[in-house]
Amino acid sequence: MMFAARGLAVSLSVFALLYFALSLAVCGVWRTICWYGEGLAPRRRADLLFAARMLPFAVAAAITMIFTLPSFLWLEPRAIDEPVGAIPLGLGLCGLLLLLVGMANAAHALLRASRAVASWQRGATAGRSGSIPLLRISRELPTVAAAGILRPKVLLSRQAEHALSPEELHTALRHELAHVRRRDNLKKLLLRFAAFPGMANLEAAWREAAEMAADDAAVSSASEALDLAAALIKLSRLGPLEPPAELTTALVHGPASSVQARVQRLLAWSEAAGREATAARGFAPRYVVTSSLALILAIAAVYVPLLLRVHAATEWLVR
Repeated sequence: MMFAARGLAVSLSVFALLYFALSLAVCGVWRTICWYGEGLAPRRRADLLFAARMLPFAVAAAITMIFTLPSFLWLEPRAIDEPVGAIPLGLGLCGLLLLLVGMANAAHALLRASRAVASWQRGATAGRSGSIPLLRISRELPTVAAAGILRPKVLLSRQAEHALSPEELHTALRHELAHVRRRDNLKKLLLRFAAFPGMANLEAAWREAAEMAADDAAVSSASEALDLAAALIKLSRLGPLEPPAELTTALVHGPASSVQARVQRLLAWSEAAGREATAARGFAPRYVVTSSLALILAIAAVYVPLLLRVHAATEWLVR
């Protein structure tokens, strides 16, 4: 029992230390990350910003599960009935609190999203937009939105359907389908789970880049870009702009300056921009797979020496 308690305390301590240190580092350099991302296509910029935001949690969890816990189980003698020290106990409680708060945040976001979508769906009529369910709702807001994580759906208000031309409606729906394909609502849930003070600006930059990436995915010609710009203008005039509900994406939401920037960007759409956006779609998967394989091979080559070093470091922590 004491062995398991020490292992849990050490693992959570390492997780907490890494998570706090890396989160503070990201908070300190987020402006540099955003500046670097300005030169990238929106899809790549959104990927970069989301990766930077989730980096502290992902790295802390990976090092804990891949190195800290295995090194403890392999190298720590089970026969020694050593009590848990004050430092690993305190840090372990901090790590446990981080996970509990994250789970509470995620559960709260899921509950609020479920309630919001349930209220929107009252009296809705069902259809389909490609392979995704399309619900025509009687509510004025949201005008066009995507909701759901495991079972995504697109919501379309009757007011928006009447206000838009068929071409404008088609591009608006394609925009929301791009959010579904990119799993942006799942990403929002992960951000809620990994909440950390000082990350709001980085998260806002990611949301803006994600909207522009969905704009790019929805258009493939200058005429389609004009259709989507017209849809944004018309829908922004139907009602006050407001933040999207928890874990949903809305075609039009505040602030108004963000919608204006998207409209101006669509009006300036060119074939070169379209080719750049298309190239960006095929870049990320290959890059991620190649980098992941290289990292796995590098870790495998030095795994045992790394376990020995990690165990020595955790022994110092326990003392």
